[in-house]
Amino acid sequence: MANVMLHQTVGTLQLLSSSRIHCQVGNSSVRLLPKDLKVEVRFSKRGPNSFGEKKLNVIQASASLTSVFDPVLSPSNKGTHESLKKSNEAALILIRHGESLWNEKNLFTGCVDVPLTKKGVEEAIEAGKRISNIPVDMIFTSALIRAQMTAMLAMTQHRRKKVPIIMHNENEQARQWSQIHSEDTLKQSIPVIAAWQLNERMYGELQGLNKQETAERFGKEKVHEWRRSYDIPPPNGESLEMCAQRAVAYFKDEIEPQLISGKNVMIAAHGNSLRSIIMYLDKLTSQEVISLELSTGIPMLYIFKEGTFIRRGSPMAPTEAGVYAYTRRLAQYRQKLDEMLN
Repeated sequence: MANVMLHQTVGTLQLLSSSRIHCQVGNSSVRLLPKDLKVEVRFSKRGPNSFGEKKLNVIQASASLTSVFDPVLSPSNKGTHESLKKSNEAALILIRHGESLWNEKNLFTGCVDVPLTKKGVEEAIEAGKRISNIPVDMIFTSALIRAQMTAMLAMTQHRRKKVPIIMHNENEQARQWSQIHSEDTLKQSIPVIAAWQLNERMYGELQGLNKQETAERFGKEKVHEWRRSYDIPPPNGESLEMCAQRAVAYFKDEIEPQLISGKNVMIAAHGNSLRSIIMYLDKLTSQEVISLELSTGIPMLYIFKEGTFIRRGSPMAPTEAGVYAYTRRLAQYRQKLDEMLN
């Protein structure tokens, strides 16, 4: 396996396989295609305290090294992260999963892993039609099957016809066994990241109980308090506040950096985890978020531009032109799709 050393941490180095390495430095990349390679990579700068132009030099490598380097200078005054945040524009799509088998039975579901009903499948497909002209580069879902089904079914309707593929990173064997060895196939794939942090809030001792019977047992006011208050959890369960802590932290750490880099992201998750994320995106108060209702299977579109999230509503056929009018990039993507497919 290749042995790589970095003498300054300003980029990322990814081992793609035993014979390929990809190095990303800001907007610059290097692809190394040897076997049994030892590479020492150094980043030089003009002065001891300079944040100006950075170079990547291959100091030591085997004689068979082949590299491709596409240089793009880093900004001279600001860090790469801040520059990307202000210059890139990306789409963020949020979809609450369709009806599940326990929704149909009026049961508290929470983190119990149940699939979609036929109606839920249809809702997911309809959601896919509504986003079929919006670019999707990455998909994040919860660890629960109803959210994953929604994401997969939605993407069957996308005009670009890329294939969503769940990334398995549980251990080294899972990573090796799920590797894709065709560059062309990789280009036609969309990585799907499943994360428990995006799960529905855990309803504790209410999970599996009938909602109507629970209201009759404990009283409508008490059950309403458990379901709709911000910081009061059901017995041995999570409050919306507790759900928000994990969901928003994951969004900031894992999803927002993808948007900053210019990637278009779709999130398929649940009423409370998405409500938490929208609270962060729209800067809602704890009182405002408890009255926020999200329909199943109806996508919501945000544009991330200049470090700000701008809500654009649901891209539906009657108002689709209005959605694209908000951003030139989406309009250009739609035009390219039309040219490619017609």
